[in-house]
Amino acid sequence: MAKFGKWIGAGLGAFAGGPIGAILGFVIGSAFDAGSEVNTYKTGQYSARTNNPTTGGYAMSLLVLVAAIMKADGQAMRSELNYVREYFTRNFGVRSANEAIQLLRDLLQQNIPVTDVCHQIQANMDYSSRLQLVHFLFGIANSDNILSDKELKLIAHIAVNLGISSKDYESIKAMFVKNTDFAYKILEIDPNASDEEVKKAYREMAKKYHPDKVSYLGEDFQQAAKDKFQKVNEAYEEIKKQRNML
Repeated sequence: MAKFGKWIGAGLGAFAGGPIGAILGFVIGSAFDAGSEVNTYKTGQYSARTNNPTTGGYAMSLLVLVAAIMKADGQAMRSELNYVREYFTRNFGVRSANEAIQLLRDLLQQNIPVTDVCHQIQANMDYSSRLQLVHFLFGIANSDNILSDKELKLIAHIAVNLGISSKDYESIKAMFVKNTDFAYKILEIDPNASDEEVKKAYREMAKKYHPDKVSYLGEDFQQAAKDKFQKVNEAYEEIKKQRNML
């Protein structure tokens, strides 16, 4: 299980101890024979100065939270599993995608202490990476084109405990839950904002959600960041169309 063996090791290194370490340790002990490969990747997974995660540590954080979301409505939908599979296939190839799904199936059998997991992630991951996690979780929940109240409630709980601001949470939510003023919510402004305020908000959000913010995760996870960045551009174009802005 080449790449995922490394990623699990990276996850253990990044989250030595705590709830995530316990979860991954259980998975390794019960379902994988990672052996020395895990030990090889057990240290140096986070920069003490920047708090930037490696691809492996980030992938494990993502899958643990994905499992929690999929359990929110009491059942793991095939559409959700397919969404995860397609995402990992697109970014990591078929073999790693299959291993991701197997790991996810094992995680779905466990009780995940969501609040504690979020606090551990917040303490070990920079803000831009946490924003990207929330964006991906919305994608998972919305993969069947239905965002249930339980899923929305859990994602909101996760966002709060990841330290995501309410404005940033509403911005990401508006990318998936469309209403009459969704474009304004994405740009985090009021519909009564002036044209100049709209332009300023767009520049600020484009900077906040630019894929370069998570470039340290490598090309693997930058595609998801590009998707989020595109939503900001689409929101801006929608507002310009409504207002006949140049």
